[in-house]
Amino acid sequence: MTVPSISVLMPFYNSAGTLPTTLRSITAQSQTDFEVIAIDDGSQDGGQEILKAWSQADHRIKLVSPGRIGLVPALNLGLSLSSGRYLARMDADDWMHPKRLDSQMCLLQANPDVSVVSSLVKFFSDDPIGEGMKIYELWLNSLVSHESISREIFIESPIPHPTAMVRRDELIDLGGYRDFGWPEDYDLWLRYYSAGRRFAKIPEVLLYWREHAARLTRTHPRYSVENFFRVKAHFLVNGPLVGRDGLIMWGAGQTGRRLSKQIERLGQQINFFVDVSPKKIGGKMRGRPVVSPQDIASARSQFSNPLLIIAVSSRGARGLIRKSLQELCLKEVRDYLCAA
Repeated sequence: MTVPSISVLMPFYNSAGTLPTTLRSITAQSQTDFEVIAIDDGSQDGGQEILKAWSQADHRIKLVSPGRIGLVPALNLGLSLSSGRYLARMDADDWMHPKRLDSQMCLLQANPDVSVVSSLVKFFSDDPIGEGMKIYELWLNSLVSHESISREIFIESPIPHPTAMVRRDELIDLGGYRDFGWPEDYDLWLRYYSAGRRFAKIPEVLLYWREHAARLTRTHPRYSVENFFRVKAHFLVNGPLVGRDGLIMWGAGQTGRRLSKQIERLGQQINFFVDVSPKKIGGKMRGRPVVSPQDIASARSQFSNPLLIIAVSSRGARGLIRKSLQELCLKEVRDYLCAA
């Protein structure tokens, strides 16, 4: 049998209401050299029967029914059964532009140094899209180059999982998917980042991302705010903080407190906190001094290779903080990172 160029990896659970639309978008691709590995994670709503009918009509669609095993095991099972050189993720409630698979495969073929290719996204819903999700969509779509994606990777996951195409062998070499109780896709992109791999995005909307209250990112504890702080802390401590002799955290509010707690749990000491509130400046947080932004140069001078982490989530704060740090001749990534 001919080995397909692309394997589309699509776990699903109780998605009978959206599967036909999703499958139509996949089978309508301009690139036809693909297989779909559809893993039924124990559906009870007739989704398995829908996939079975589609697989009988289209040999490229392959149904796997392991029972209720969970998302990460389902992803790894699909990975083990896939055969394409390239692996594209897809969720069973979204739909893809007809050019998606072809555009992403062509980019990977033309750029052997790129490991992960994504695209712009567009949210859609039966209900009005909330303001927060609109802001999130704008942020995601502003990150196109490898440099911009890498610069902002500790703020949030910059690659929506169902937009991604990767090289199958590289994903296997990185250990596939892992379950540490935090977001499995964010963990994966941070591993690619830590390994020095390159990202890219096609500057076109190639995935339409369904927003609804039952999304796993809204319902599963793996995607809680605290677990996002946990995964950020893990990769910060084992990545950018390696070899640093000082850590300064800008943010003595809720975000800074939560991130600093996770960082210190991993044995990393925070030396100073920075805040703009007169009520906090001069005091202490987690036993460490809280200083003003004007004191950053003095605080940094106490170390030979410090890192400043920005953990302020107020809207518009990130841009203002970056501007003030540029005035101090500090360079992002080298001297500071944004993590909120």
